Amino acid sequence: MYKSFTVKTKERTEVIEITQTVQSIVDEQGVSSGICCVFIPHTTAGIMINERCDGDVAQDITTKLDELVPRSSEFRHCEGNSDAHIKASLIGTSRNVIIAEGRLLLGTWQGLFFFEFDGPRTRTVWIQILREETQG
Repeated sequence: MYKSFTVKTKERTEVIEITQTVQSIVDEQGVSSGICCVFIPHTTAGIMINERCDGDVAQDITTKLDELVPRSSEFRHCEGNSDAHIKASLIGTSRNVIIAEGRLLLGTWQGLFFFEFDGPRTRTVWIQILREETQG
C-alpha cells in the first residue's frame, strides 16, 4: 500500500512538519503494527526526524547547513542549485518509522520534517506502509 501527498513551499529554504499528515495516512489505512516509509523523489529536498516542540531547532539546522554549504557560483552544476543537492544528500530522502498500536512510534519531542532547499516548489511525499503479519 502506498499513498502520496503534496507539499507546497514558498521559500528557497523552508522546513515543514509533516508528522500529522503521515499519521493521518496511517490512521486511514487502519494499520496497528508495521513500518511506515516516508520517501521524497526529489534531489533538492530532504526528510528528517528531529525536535518538533521548538521551531528554533529547524532554523538552527538550516542556518548551519547554509554555513557548511553556502550558495555559490563556484560549483560546476549549471543550474545554480548545487548547494541544495548537497544539503539534500546530507539530510537524506527517506525515513522509516515503526508503527505500534496505530501510532507512529516517535519520541516525545520528535516529528517528521520536510526540508526544502530549492524552492518555492510543489513537492511529492510518498508513504508506503508495511503491515506486520499476525500469526494465528
